[in-house]
Amino acid sequence: MDLGLKGKRALVMGASKGLGRAIAEALSAEGATVTVASRDEAALKALAEALSAKNGVPAFAIKADVANEAGMDALADEAVLRMGGVDVLILNHGGPPVGAALDLSLDELKAQFVKMVVAPIRLAMRLLPAMRERKWGRIITVGSSGMVQPLPNMVLSNTLRASIVGWNKTLSAEVAADGVTCNILAPGSILTDRTRDTAGARAKKEGISIEEAMNRVAAGIPAKRYGTPEEYGAVAAFLASEKASYVTGSIIRVDGGNVRAI
Repeated sequence: MDLGLKGKRALVMGASKGLGRAIAEALSAEGATVTVASRDEAALKALAEALSAKNGVPAFAIKADVANEAGMDALADEAVLRMGGVDVLILNHGGPPVGAALDLSLDELKAQFVKMVVAPIRLAMRLLPAMRERKWGRIITVGSSGMVQPLPNMVLSNTLRASIVGWNKTLSAEVAADGVTCNILAPGSILTDRTRDTAGARAKKEGISIEEAMNRVAAGIPAKRYGTPEEYGAVAAFLASEKASYVTGSIIRVDGGNVRAI
């Protein structure tokens, strides 16, 4: 299937590793020009060079920190300058610290609110006018299964990602007639550094090894295994594609059936 991504221009946040990197790789493989952004400049440059060499399409690297709200304007402008525009925006950032609701730090809550809610929305709002004018655009947010079924010991993630769910759904209805879709791609247990960190926190709390903690998680997934970044990236590429033009305002779960809600 030709996804119609050749010639499209994508800005991928948090792309130096994990799910962001998987999405950047999938989009580049489909022929999209990609700009990758994160705080890790060296990893970004290496990734951009690798993508260009492998897929024969341009790839650029821009250092940016989603915790710097004002820096999102500069990132958007630089990405437009490098690629001539942004058709596909992937909103992504590192996950917040784990913790229980009873232990919630209000200072941490405020800091993470800027990183997880304010800055991504600011970036999207900077790029949306041009998407609407062109009558084509894709905004995909890397979410969490906690958006559907809150996760234990993840109070910051559960609380703040819920704000993005509300924003995404509201925005999607406002721009659908302009050819812009807005979706959330919610991963379950995908094998990334973040997954291992979460398993490590659980292992420490329960007094078991990280391997045992991960095995217990896998045993509870209907698919009986963790997902791969490549599987996640492939779904993102479809949502970004011409073929997904009638999919908007949705949370798409890539979780091996782990969330039991309908």
